Amino acid sequence: MESYLLDWANLLLRWVHVITAIAWIGSSFYFVFLDSSLTPPEDDDLKKQGVSGELWAVHGGGFYHPVKFAGAPPKLPGNLHWFYWESYSTWLTGFALFTVSYLWSAGTYLIDKSVMAWHPHAAIAVALSFLVVFWLAYDGICRVFGKRKHGDAIVGALVAVLVCVASYLACHWFAGRAAFLLVGAMMATAMSANVFFWIIPGQRTMVKDMAAGRAVDPIHGKRGKQRSVHNTYFTLPVLFAMLSNHYSFTYSHPQNWLVLIVMMGAGAAIRQFFVLRHGYKLARNPHPWPYAAAGVVAILGLLVWLKPAPPASAPVATNSVAAGAVAAGASGTIGYQDIQPVLEQRCYMCHGAAVQMKNVRVDSPQALSSHAQAVYQQVVVSKIMPMNNSTNITDAERDIVKRWFEGGAKTE
Repeated sequence: MESYLLDWANLLLRWVHVITAIAWIGSSFYFVFLDSSLTPPEDDDLKKQGVSGELWAVHGGGFYHPVKFAGAPPKLPGNLHWFYWESYSTWLTGFALFTVSYLWSAGTYLIDKSVMAWHPHAAIAVALSFLVVFWLAYDGICRVFGKRKHGDAIVGALVAVLVCVASYLACHWFAGRAAFLLVGAMMATAMSANVFFWIIPGQRTMVKDMAAGRAVDPIHGKRGKQRSVHNTYFTLPVLFAMLSNHYSFTYSHPQNWLVLIVMMGAGAAIRQFFVLRHGYKLARNPHPWPYAAAGVVAILGLLVWLKPAPPASAPVATNSVAAGAVAAGASGTIGYQDIQPVLEQRCYMCHGAAVQMKNVRVDSPQALSSHAQAVYQQVVVSKIMPMNNSTNITDAERDIVKRWFEGGAKTE
C-alpha cells in the first residue's frame, strides 16, 4: 500500500510540477523576448510619460501593445499583476517530488553503493546541502563581483565553474540518475531564490515608494533584471537535468559528470542564441549563429562519444543461475523455466509478493506476461533496472532476458 500511495503522489506531483514549470518558464521566455524586441516609442504622449520602449504584436486574433517605462510610471495602476507564484509553485512541487521520488527511499534511489556506500540519513543531508550551499555561493559571487567592471562576464565564469564542481561531486557521491536530478534541483533552487530574495522584494520596494510619493531608486530594477537574466540561462540546463532520468545512457556513463556539464553548457549556448536573436532582428546584436553552432557541435560530439560499443558475441555466465539458463537455452529458445531463476534472484524483492514497486509484479507467469515489454525495456534496453543495479544483475543475465523476450516472451 505504501508503494501504491507513493506512486500516486509521484504522478500527481509530477503533473502539477510540469504545469507550474511551463507557466514560469513561459513567462520568463516571453519577458526576455519582450525586453529584446522593444523599439523606441513613436507617440509623443508615450515619450512624455517616460516610456522607453514599445512592442506591437498579434496573437490569438487580437493586437497587443505592451510598453515599458524607463523608471516608474507616472502613477501606480489599480490592477498590477505580479509574477511570482509560478516560481514558488514550481519549486514547492519540485521539492516535494524530489522528496517522494528520491529522499523517501534514499537507500534505493539516491545511493549507489558502488559509487559511495553511506547511510541514507547522511546521503539525504548532503543532498539537501547542495541546494543551500550552491545558493549561498552563487549569491555571494553575484554580490561581490556583480558590481565590478565586466561584472556580468566574471559572474558568468565563476558560476559556470561552481556548476562544474557541483556536477563532479554529485556524480561521484550519488547514483547517476539522482546526481543529474540533484544538480538540476540545485540550480532551480537558485532560480526560485532569486525571485524570492531579490526580484520580488525589489519590486515591492518600488511599488511602496511610488505609493508614498517617494522617488524610485532604479537600483532595484537593475538588480532584479540581473537575476532574471541569470534565471533564463539556467533554464535549459535545468530542463535537461530533469529530463535525463529517462535516458540511462547519459547518467550511467563512467564519465557521467562530464556528460552533464557538456549538455548543460550546450543548453546555455542555445539559450544565448535565442536571446541574441531577438535583438539581432533589430540590428542591436551580432549574429547569434556561433552560439547555436557551439551547442549543436557539443551535442553531436556527445552523440558520437556515447555511442554503444558493438555487442559481444556471447556474454560469459558468472554464476550458477546464469550458467544454467545459458546452457538450457544454448540450443533453443529461452523459456519461463530459464528466466524465472534470474527474476527470483534479481527482481522478486521489489516486484514480488512482499513488495510491488510501481504496482508491478513479475513473480508468476501471468504477471510476467503482462509486463514483458516493460521488463525488456527496463532490464535490457535502458538497463535502469534493477535500480542502481542493487541486486548485482550480470550482463549474462540481462542477455537471458533479451533472448527470452525476442524469442516470444513465452510463459507456458
